[in-house]
Amino acid sequence: MKVKTKSKKVNKAWLNDHVNDPYVKLAQREGYRARAAYKLKEIDESLHLIKPGDLVVDLGSAPGAWSQYVRRKLSPDGAAVGALNGRIIALDLLTMQPIEGVEFLQGDFREEDVLRQLQSTLQGRKADVVVSDMAPNLSGVESADSARVAHLIELAIEFSQSHLKPEGALVTKVFHGSGYSQLVKLFKEHFQVVKPIKPKASRDKSSETFIVGMRLKQPLVD
Repeated sequence: MKVKTKSKKVNKAWLNDHVNDPYVKLAQREGYRARAAYKLKEIDESLHLIKPGDLVVDLGSAPGAWSQYVRRKLSPDGAAVGALNGRIIALDLLTMQPIEGVEFLQGDFREEDVLRQLQSTLQGRKADVVVSDMAPNLSGVESADSARVAHLIELAIEFSQSHLKPEGALVTKVFHGSGYSQLVKLFKEHFQVVKPIKPKASRDKSSETFIVGMRLKQPLVD
């Protein structure tokens, strides 16, 4: 019984924090599906990554907050609907409610046929920016979780090597802990500029952070 009481207290505390979170309130007010939109917004505004006319690939896109932000950024007047100066391709294992102007593919990024489908959708064009909010289901076993996170990061970098413009950028979500320094090193092996960022919209208690790689060192030639 004590365990249940403690669990209820934890859940109640989390719910209270969530309901009173200023970014949650802002997301509701501005029509974003999740507070995560403000993490990408802060990263983008700091580094000036997404520009009019860009092709942006959003990996691990559900529920769609990052695609929503990109869609507004590529709109001539910052609107959630209407004209779009650019292209957005989103992919996730989960379903995602449609976003006007966003091309969505459902599938597992780790599977070859899904990657081929994504490559086909690109129609031979290389992306200006790849953003990845992908995260595995965490087990609580740090070594296993670190390996899963690292695998997704490696796939995102591998995808970027083949499908990102040489001057493009990759934004990925990572977690501080075992294996973090190796991931930063991996980025430095593939990108000329590497910037770890902890956006204000990312909760202080969370080990979540982001690594941005800009300008590929050795892009793969088709």
